Amino acid sequence: EVQLVESGGGLVQAGGSLTLSCAANGFPFDNYAIGWFRQVPGKEREDVSCIMAHDGSTYYADFVKGRFTISRDRAKKLVHLQMNSLNPDDTAVYYCATEYTCWGLDQVADWGQGTQVTVSS
Repeated sequence: EVQLVESGGGLVQAGGSLTLSCAANGFPFDNYAIGWFRQVPGKEREDVSCIMAHDGSTYYADFVKGRFTISRDRAKKLVHLQMNSLNPDDTAVYYCATEYTCWGLDQVADWGQGTQVTVSS
C-alpha cells in the first residue's frame, strides 16, 4: 500500500520560511517522481514543484521559482520542500504525490493527505 505522509506545515509570518517533508513508503521510491501541489478552497489543485526519479531533475512553478527548493533523501525515502520568502498567497493545503513523470495533475498516481500552510500578513 502506497503511503505518503506530509509534515511541517503550520502558521508563519510573511517573509518567513517553512520546510515540508513527505515520507514515502509502500512503493519503489526510485521508480516515481515526487511532486508537491497545493490547493485553496474554490480553486483547482496546482503544481508547485517536482523532482524526477531517474536523475533528480527539479521543476518549479513560476510563482515559487527562487523561493522554494525541492530535494530528496533516497536512503530515508523523504522529499522536502524548503519554502522561503513566504507570502499570504502561499497559504494553501500542500500535498505530495507520486507521479509517473513531472509535471501535471494527469501524471499523479497517489496523493498524500495534505498539510496546511498559513502565511499571515
